[in-house]
Amino acid sequence: MTKVALVYRTIGERTSDVALELARENIRPDEEYILDNCRPFTKAVAKMVAIDYASDYVVAVDADSLILEDMRPFLDLNDRPYVDCYVHDRFRGRLHCGVHITRVDIMRKMAEIEPPVDDEAYVLRPESRLRKLALNELGELKCFKGFRILHDHLQWLRDIWAKYALRELRSRTPEQRRKLDAAIARWSESDDVEHVVAAAAVGWAQRELPDGSPPQVLSDAIARLPELGAEHLAALGIEERGPLDRAEVDAHRAAHVARWPARTANYKVFGLGLSRTGTRSLTAALHTLGIDAVHYPVDEDTFRALESGKLDFRFMQAFDGITDITASPYFAQLDAMYPDAKFVLTLRDEETWLRSCHNHWLGRDPFEVTSSRGREIHLQIRRFLRAATYGTYRFEPERFRWVYRQHVAAVRRYFADRPGKLLELDIVSGSGWGPLCEFLGRPMPDQPFPHKGGVLTARLEAEVDDPDD
Repeated sequence: MTKVALVYRTIGERTSDVALELARENIRPDEEYILDNCRPFTKAVAKMVAIDYASDYVVAVDADSLILEDMRPFLDLNDRPYVDCYVHDRFRGRLHCGVHITRVDIMRKMAEIEPPVDDEAYVLRPESRLRKLALNELGELKCFKGFRILHDHLQWLRDIWAKYALRELRSRTPEQRRKLDAAIARWSESDDVEHVVAAAAVGWAQRELPDGSPPQVLSDAIARLPELGAEHLAALGIEERGPLDRAEVDAHRAAHVARWPARTANYKVFGLGLSRTGTRSLTAALHTLGIDAVHYPVDEDTFRALESGKLDFRFMQAFDGITDITASPYFAQLDAMYPDAKFVLTLRDEETWLRSCHNHWLGRDPFEVTSSRGREIHLQIRRFLRAATYGTYRFEPERFRWVYRQHVAAVRRYFADRPGKLLELDIVSGSGWGPLCEFLGRPMPDQPFPHKGGVLTARLEAEVDDPDD
């Protein structure tokens, strides 16, 4: 049985007491640690990573997260090094934040890393930055899992102001900017006081902390956000709401479940597109729709399942599918193993795909020297899947062009007389929610289609994208 530690982090949120009750009920931890009013957040992170855990996994829960689903069955099955949880956010829709599941060796590696100096990513997201550095050192990757968790619902209005001032600072990349702007556009159609407060906070941060502000200026401002929230609420002439009780949460939960019913058809979904065709974007879209796919897993069990030819991935007990070249060459076998499964073939213009592949493979030597066991497994999987998919360890454009055409043709032939089993999707060219939701029988989200790894840039500017999709 997996041993689980709960780290509960609160700075006096309106949901603090109820959120802790729900975390205890739905995680049933073997250890419990409460970090109360540790400010700034870098201090809370430092305390969390310094704990000498006796558990296998650490579940960090922020007090703005109301867990409404039993997580323990997943925790007992899970073998991923780090799982970021998809939640339903009050302001931005379905996204990953608020609850994080981290294997204890990753947490210990985080404790060994010296916090970066003058690093904007660390200033804005200290926990995320340390975890990313730890995962990189150990050669591990994160994945995502969705739960019925309400994030930023029913909060103090002063906290909403502080959070959305910070959210503006965290949204200064093209993709994050696009998401926040889309959310603000939806808020403008509402006279909800929470949306009014959030929009005012975004406006303040844009004026007072413009893009390019030095990291130390940002750090100083972030430390003052809680007191500024109360001041600006008073300046807006808005009264704070009263304390929260469990009855209000239960009523809110019932309304949420009625609007967003649970997925009842638990078929698997496999993304058959080759790397750099929008596979990470597809994975994020599936998570938004409540389908928990794993993008390109790298671990010993995955390597064993691949090299044995059995494809009996242990993680498939807890997840809903796989995307990228872990699945691409094996569509017929996966179809036989999961008769009810659905398949999505992501496509892309050949020339832009080849340029993206060239960029992606640069600096990714399959034979690099490493002292990390996790990194060595990662490299073994990289070599295996490059050989299985492309028949080469190195990028060779004409070989890749031939493989792309052969793969698309083979998938189309295989599913030609089986309507409803395969969807072709060109995300880079703008295919979005409509065809995917219709194919999977899922409701249309009220948020933008995700664009990971620079595919939005590729679509809008016809330039080479980032090497991460």
